[in-house]
Amino acid sequence: MPVARPSTFTLVLLSTLYFSQGLPSGLLAHALPALLRQYQVPLEYIGYLKLLALPWMLKFLWAPYVDRFHFTGTGPHRSWILPMQLFVIGLLLVLSRLDPATIFSGYLLPFFIVLLLLNLSSATQDIATDGLTVKMLPSRWRGIGNSIQVSGYKLGLIIGGSVLLLAIDRIGWSTSFVALAAILALLTIPVLLFREPPDINEGPTVRAQKSQPGGYSWRNNRDFFLRPGVLRWMLVLVTYKLGDSLGSAMIKPMLVDAGYSLSLIGTLTLAASIAGMLAAVLGGVLYYRLGPRVTLLGFGLLQAAGLAAFALIPLGYTDTILITGVALFEQMADGMSTVVLFALMMEHCRANHEGADYSLQACCQVILAGFVGAASGWIASSLGYGLHFLGSGLLGLLALVPAWHFLRYFTATAKPDISEEAPAGPAA
Repeated sequence: MPVARPSTFTLVLLSTLYFSQGLPSGLLAHALPALLRQYQVPLEYIGYLKLLALPWMLKFLWAPYVDRFHFTGTGPHRSWILPMQLFVIGLLLVLSRLDPATIFSGYLLPFFIVLLLLNLSSATQDIATDGLTVKMLPSRWRGIGNSIQVSGYKLGLIIGGSVLLLAIDRIGWSTSFVALAAILALLTIPVLLFREPPDINEGPTVRAQKSQPGGYSWRNNRDFFLRPGVLRWMLVLVTYKLGDSLGSAMIKPMLVDAGYSLSLIGTLTLAASIAGMLAAVLGGVLYYRLGPRVTLLGFGLLQAAGLAAFALIPLGYTDTILITGVALFEQMADGMSTVVLFALMMEHCRANHEGADYSLQACCQVILAGFVGAASGWIASSLGYGLHFLGSGLLGLLALVPAWHFLRYFTATAKPDISEEAPAGPAA
């Protein structure tokens, strides 16, 4: 039986939702490390910025309640997505009123509180968005669907990171953040038009669980881990991106120390992010055609090579063309490897627990990766940038060992998907 193609509106909606998440994430991942290093903030503290992503590490604690509770008549996922996006818009407007000279000269606490709230809102929106994505995309289309997801997210990273750096350098801090809030407001329009279909596959067992007070979160998480083969997958999940977490946090500080201006870093990041976005689309197509075995191992190998290549810069290879090529290659490998990882995460979600299961997996991956990233500044400061990036590449290679063992089990037990697409579309 052929698998129905998701509607165009569904793909546009999901793209805008992940684009929205990328805007504040770009600020934290791309813009802020360069800004802090320009103000001579030590590498150790720049690495610790990863801890501001604590809500992404802990969102599994409230993810089952996002699946469980919603406002009547608005849809189980839409009722969370819309208010969270509106809250992020408000926080971006708050950031526009702060003075960067004051912030970076000793008053970081209010700034970090706003960033923490941004991450909390985006993480909660992500729970609902992931659940909606899993529900609306048949298994056969999840590779391509994740290409759209990763591409949308990376486009948000571009605007919130590299373009924001260029904008701050040219039109100022306040105007740049007001523009960012305006973009997010436009991205909210598809959410307003969307009418979410009900969970028609929700059975009596699930309804009974949702009606019970307390304990639902822990039962849900426990039951997820009790399924056959899950522990093999979890080992892959927590190790596959460790090399990337260790290396990526120090790319911007290294470029600042190499003499790159904020505008030049923004331009380089822009080009690399666009390449990564396009590669994510290619990665989804390859996942669709080649399956998880070739793509998980092949993209992981490319990811490790891209991280190790950054060791050329501290060795004295500072030619702009070479650095641009390395940055493009690393981001392309990152985009493709992220797509296959996300697609496999969706394969391990249970029906009617999509948001909770996907968020639980994402948290398990982010917790260890976050602490590794937080230590990256200390490691780079102690070993130097060269050994730091070589170690990142080696860590990426070692992650292919549990991936290979997992694939032997997964390909032997995987079943073809014959599900149909849930109807969805804009309001009449």
